[in-house]
Amino acid sequence: MATRFQPRYRTILHMITAFVLLALALLLGLAAAIAWGGPQPIAALASINEPFARVDYAALPAPRHYTARDGTRLAWLHYPPATQPPTGRRIVLVHGSSARARSMHVLAMALAGAGFEVAALDLRGHGDSGSRGHAAYLGQLEDDLEDFLRAAPYLGRSTLLGFSSGGGFVLRFAASERQALFDRYVLLSPFLHHTAPTNRPANGGWVSVGLPRYIALTVLNRFGITAWNHLPVMRFGLNDAAQALLTPSYDYTLATNFRPNDDYQADIRRLPAGVRLLAGTDDELFEATRFDAVFADAGHPAAVALIPGVNHIGLTLAPAAVQAVVRACAE
Repeated sequence: MATRFQPRYRTILHMITAFVLLALALLLGLAAAIAWGGPQPIAALASINEPFARVDYAALPAPRHYTARDGTRLAWLHYPPATQPPTGRRIVLVHGSSARARSMHVLAMALAGAGFEVAALDLRGHGDSGSRGHAAYLGQLEDDLEDFLRAAPYLGRSTLLGFSSGGGFVLRFAASERQALFDRYVLLSPFLHHTAPTNRPANGGWVSVGLPRYIALTVLNRFGITAWNHLPVMRFGLNDAAQALLTPSYDYTLATNFRPNDDYQADIRRLPAGVRLLAGTDDELFEATRFDAVFADAGHPAAVALIPGVNHIGLTLAPAAVQAVVRACAE
């Protein structure tokens, strides 16, 4: 009797052994990706770094602060309307990846000069808002933005405007259940997704992504394992002067929160009507001419304006681009 069942037992034993070995191989692969699959060093990208050296910051306002729900002190810049009568609308500005509120200074001054109330935020993990490069949990940036609106209330109408990765975050926010907190949304050359047709390889040399680590952490997060979310998964092409002022890298949580959801097309479909999108024809990070088709294919055609001869950073600094953004906010 025992002899007759031995082949079956051996088969079951082989199957269990194979399963255990496969599980061990997967665990070792995940461990290796987390340990050694982080972002590599990246050269400074001159087209991103150098334009800010020519910006006049003489009129930069002193930072203000508010306290988020977790007790962290977060910073922002206030630009009151510089003309009378004011428009009765506040524009809340969200900077790009690695940056901070002061990177939006030229645009903020132009908007204030057109009669808008302007608030430029240091998002958590940037500038003077918390530990640079880090966020505590997915959704914390949305919580912070809602906390800002409560701490600095405004009785008029409000627009949320984001640039680059900030534009991706604005897309994420506009597609969420908090959509009604703003009545207008403006996206400036937004990051959509690394698989989107608008994305150039390595974002045109601006970012180094530790893809093995990012994928491994994504797998673990789906099982509720977040112990290694503090590890860096992105590095940015900053020069030596910018390293101390800006944010050189993002951990997994911040990198995942400061962008649209993985199904970015679903985010686009959930957008309210009237979204404005602007980009420069010479954008070196994104394929600007493809934004129109991407939004149309997702089922939400956006009003896309392409500014001739303007690159990525030029969208917030070049006079023609800045005036185009002001007009878009006034429409």
